[in-house]
Amino acid sequence: MTAIGPAARIGKIRPREDWGLFGPDSPTWRVWSHPTAILAFQRSVVVETFDPFLAAAVHQQNKVRYNAAGRFDRTIQYFLTVAVGDSRAAIEASEILMRVHAKAAGTEPVSGLPYSANDPASQLWIHVTGWQSNLLCYERYGPGPLSAADEKRYWEECVIAAELQTCNPADVPRSRAEVREYYAAMRPRLCLSESAATLVHYFLRTPRSQGALGLWAGSHLMSAATIATIPRWMRRLGGFDQPAALDAAVVPAARLAVRAARLPAVSRMVLAGMAPSALPVMNQLHRGEQPLHAETPTPAEARRRYGRAAQPATGAPVALAG
Repeated sequence: MTAIGPAARIGKIRPREDWGLFGPDSPTWRVWSHPTAILAFQRSVVVETFDPFLAAAVHQQNKVRYNAAGRFDRTIQYFLTVAVGDSRAAIEASEILMRVHAKAAGTEPVSGLPYSANDPASQLWIHVTGWQSNLLCYERYGPGPLSAADEKRYWEECVIAAELQTCNPADVPRSRAEVREYYAAMRPRLCLSESAATLVHYFLRTPRSQGALGLWAGSHLMSAATIATIPRWMRRLGGFDQPAALDAAVVPAARLAVRAARLPAVSRMVLAGMAPSALPVMNQLHRGEQPLHAETPTPAEARRRYGRAAQPATGAPVALAG
């Protein structure tokens, strides 16, 4: 997907509409805008790949073996837009994602069963791994655990964000305990085909020939810290395990790097190198840009305002001055 996405258009043709789905006082903003999110994105795309049906869709749709940088860039752009962008950008990103995913369907090569990128079960797996990875990395390499009240709200907001995908929000875990139960239920289904194993290694240590310079360097620097957060059985299955001593040693180094990345200039440099499409939405946060409307609409309200069904008959997007 080479067209400019909603997050890029935010900073180019219009001001911020509203506070988005959650708002600046939310734990979602705090967690997803923290530098630990970059580590979390690497972790989530690795863990996601253990679902063979999703891996088949990714392999078909994105040709990641040729474009790991594009996959990483688009994943970060989408999740950051939903978490901290305005509601219009979130709805636009969701609709683009659904249209692109609609083209990724076929037969999973190992089981012979059909797959679809828009399948609710695969979408739920993507959603849960993304939200759980962000909280885990925030706790381990960032400020530490949220308060009990903030963690409860974080998982409530996770359910809200699920409304932008095809998964049923009623199926989304609503607590840390429910996340553990979900992973336990998913484990018998998880495996790695040969092509999926290749994707995992590309995400952890992107070859220079396969990704942008920033992702090549960043993925290698982050990989030990990311691997340290992944369950041992997954690491062994994927062939990327590392010693427990390295797991422990990488923590203080990663925390130092994260503290340095709290500086806006450093944060922008990292994002520009690894996920440039996500820069506009993050720049809005760094500028402290105020919205036109100080509100946090629900996904249903935002869809009524900005979804394709709400656009003029021509289908052209409504551009706002700014």
